Amino acid sequence: MHPARATRLIFLLSGIGMASWAPMVPYAKARLGLDDAMLGLVLLCMGCGAVAAMPLAGFLSNRYGNRDVICISALLVCVALPLLTVVPNVYALGAALLFFGASLGVVDVAMNAHAVDVEKHAGRPMMSGFHGLFSVGGLVGSAGMAGLLKVGAPLTGSALAVSAALLVIVLTQWRHFLVRLDDDGQTHSIFRLPSASVFLLGFLCLVVFLAEGAMLDWSAVFLRFSRGFDPSLAGLGYAAFSVAMASGRLLGDRITASLGPVSIVRFGAFVAALGFFLATLLPWGPTALLGFVLVGLGASNIVPVLFSAAGRQPNTSPGIAIAAVTSLGYAGMLAGPAVIGFVAHLSSLSIALCGVAVLLIVVSCCASIARR
Repeated sequence: MHPARATRLIFLLSGIGMASWAPMVPYAKARLGLDDAMLGLVLLCMGCGAVAAMPLAGFLSNRYGNRDVICISALLVCVALPLLTVVPNVYALGAALLFFGASLGVVDVAMNAHAVDVEKHAGRPMMSGFHGLFSVGGLVGSAGMAGLLKVGAPLTGSALAVSAALLVIVLTQWRHFLVRLDDDGQTHSIFRLPSASVFLLGFLCLVVFLAEGAMLDWSAVFLRFSRGFDPSLAGLGYAAFSVAMASGRLLGDRITASLGPVSIVRFGAFVAALGFFLATLLPWGPTALLGFVLVGLGASNIVPVLFSAAGRQPNTSPGIAIAAVTSLGYAGMLAGPAVIGFVAHLSSLSIALCGVAVLLIVVSCCASIARR
């Protein structure tokens, strides 16, 4: 099925493009002489660009169709990646990251809206598998870029090589994406507010993305300072979470078809909450790692199911609904780790992570919103 293959490859492209930036960050810091505070501020530009562009992406997908929006924004990602390696100062880097993040944000919304159409054509769950390819792309992108730099390839040359590989995906798959617009044939205003159910789906995504952001930014800190891990081993927590999440998503379509989307959200959020409680309330390192594995497994298929539910909302363009849900989710990923840090400063990191677990229990209680 050519549209399904094209969708899988564009999710892979998005994961590779986003993750390829991570090994480039230390080079940008050293080349431009940035301190940690300035670097942290500049890195926010990528997420801000993505969140700002997502509502526009929903409108463009509804107006012009997912195919052209996906492919044009993916071409912009190919341009932006090497641009990040040659900018002359911190202001240009911030602007380039805004452009890079906006391009990725538009790809993200359009490819998820397209994935909803592909699911409808296939008549079976496919979203988890698509998101699994995004996770695989993240591993491939970070490892591939790091490998090129490790063997001595120049930074700009490495970025150009990755962009060339992504360009091949775009050019070979462009004609295989579905052309069809929304079933109702209407053009929805970008200024029209989505329904309350879409905002609820967005809130649930915000909580799950917050949990993912907590794992990214705080799992190593927790293992190092709360469980006494050696600094060289503190990254094992996020590695365990990432492998569990990728594995869960690659198997998720069959599980969703068997259990149904409501059960995926209800039990997945409960398992993820249990993982946080296990990691924080028991004082042993191995149980913390097991808890992070449970967080990855439990959370792995919630967001794909919620995105599918957003794309099925009545009287709402799938692109605009997914744009709203994705924007709220990314806002949680951006702001969540900072909120966790603030709560941890006032109390402890364990209490802050338990707060995330409580929010996941709320997600579990709201699972019926994902009903087909």
